[in-house]
Amino acid sequence: MARGNRAVAIDRESCVLVVAGTDSSGGAGVTRDVETIAALGLSSCVAVTAVTAQTHRSVDWIEHTPPRFIAAQMRAAIAANNVKAIKIGMLGTDGAIQEAAKVLRDHSDIPVVLDPVLAASSGRALIVEDAVAALRRDLMPLCRLVTPNMPELAVLTGSASPSDEASACRRGEELVRTVGTAVLVKGGHASGSESVDLLLQPHLPALRYASPRLPREMRGTGCMLSSAIAVSLALGASLEQSVRRARQYVFDALAGSK
Repeated sequence: MARGNRAVAIDRESCVLVVAGTDSSGGAGVTRDVETIAALGLSSCVAVTAVTAQTHRSVDWIEHTPPRFIAAQMRAAIAANNVKAIKIGMLGTDGAIQEAAKVLRDHSDIPVVLDPVLAASSGRALIVEDAVAALRRDLMPLCRLVTPNMPELAVLTGSASPSDEASACRRGEELVRTVGTAVLVKGGHASGSESVDLLLQPHLPALRYASPRLPREMRGTGCMLSSAIAVSLALGASLEQSVRRARQYVFDALAGSK
């Protein structure tokens, strides 16, 4: 299997656990995650955190899964499969965060990529307000990587959205110091001819990943990126390699979209 001129490693014995909400439009959430993982050659298992009714333009209904049921799904998925990485997207509530964190503490050997989904593309909040503190305090320190876009970074650091690359780097470093784990600040919401992502890790210099900014839009690119990073981590790649490969995968998907 290949995308463009890049070979895809097929390892159906290894599995990525997706912990996320559904998107009835098919543009994001669990659907996009599973699609990405399959395209990159791995199997997936799921723990559904919420069911939504939404289109490409609006979120009309959200039903949150009971927190203990989320944890039960995660534990069952791990028991039944050779889970080599976990990708977490929408959690939505303080209870869901607490229960997911309990499972992660019991499986600290599995790398976790957290896409801190705070709002839909339409702007509707996908997490209750008082859950943001729990996300920072209880979940992020258990993750290998957190992947906020610039608006999410602003919420997570209690500041204005970064106005340029330098301020994005400072805010990202602040979050790294707070949660003690690596942060990938995504620059898709910025302007300019390049799309720049910044990988910030404790006690290491920032790494800058740049690619031409394409004049296209696609929902679910954050889901694609975080799931693709999880795939590479599951296959034993370094974090730096995983980010590079995942960015290329998303770039190719955008370049090939209409």
